[in-house]
Amino acid sequence: MAERAVRILITGASSGIGRALALAYAREGASLILLGRDEARLEAAARDCLAAGAEAAETRLADVRDRETMARIVQSADEKGPIDIVVANAGVSTGLSSGQLLETPEAVRAMLKINVEGVFNTIEPAIQPMCARKSGRIAIVGSMAGVRALPHSPAYCAAKACVHMWADSLRAQIAAHGVHVALIVPGYVKTPMSARTIVKTPFSAKATATARAKSWQPGAISDEEAAVIIKKGLERRRDVIAFPRYMYWAMRLFSFLPAALVDGVMRRFPADVPETSEREIS
Repeated sequence: MAERAVRILITGASSGIGRALALAYAREGASLILLGRDEARLEAAARDCLAAGAEAAETRLADVRDRETMARIVQSADEKGPIDIVVANAGVSTGLSSGQLLETPEAVRAMLKINVEGVFNTIEPAIQPMCARKSGRIAIVGSMAGVRALPHSPAYCAAKACVHMWADSLRAQIAAHGVHVALIVPGYVKTPMSARTIVKTPFSAKATATARAKSWQPGAISDEEAAVIIKKGLERRRDVIAFPRYMYWAMRLFSFLPAALVDGVMRRFPADVPETSEREIS
């Protein structure tokens, strides 16, 4: 009897890490459920996955902020075929430009809904069915910005710190039910989101290596390289998949040093982080 193809659901799958991870699994014949908001890019990603060898590449237009819609999508996908891996990858960045003191409240709240509530909305519907069959893997994409706060991205850091804590708590809670939770902590990754960010600091969570970049970017890798690291980490059931490792441990060290010392160092590096174009809908 032929072995069933691994079935994977990925949010933010139309570009960046999400798309690269989908392609990495497609090359091994996985069955994919790809979620995103840009129909043209999502369909293009699905075609590329099928061409790469995916058994199937279903697409679902979805905004991760919509809890009811996300619940329906995840539940219906799982009923069609048990989901083996759920990857909560969708997210947006936002921050402060040089000289700016306060982030736009509407942009902050939109980012929080996507980066925090969006993760909850993606993962929550998968927990019960996975625990019921005592198998499955959950992957939550965090950031180095969730390890130690950065002065130029206060709300983004808060959002990532939130999902870091949630992932750790969730892992401990459902491990006994045979479900593994992995927290993914990327460093510098060349993605469309990062390409819109200009940051002049060595401590940024994400930055671009395109011609627009004006910052030191230690350990910068492509989204394809990031996907390989993430995939290997998930296969080895690692609790934390952080890369580059030295940056992760440096950020951990910073969190133990006196706040005034670290803050003083970070203030020496100017930052310009464009805020997200997303806005809270009242």
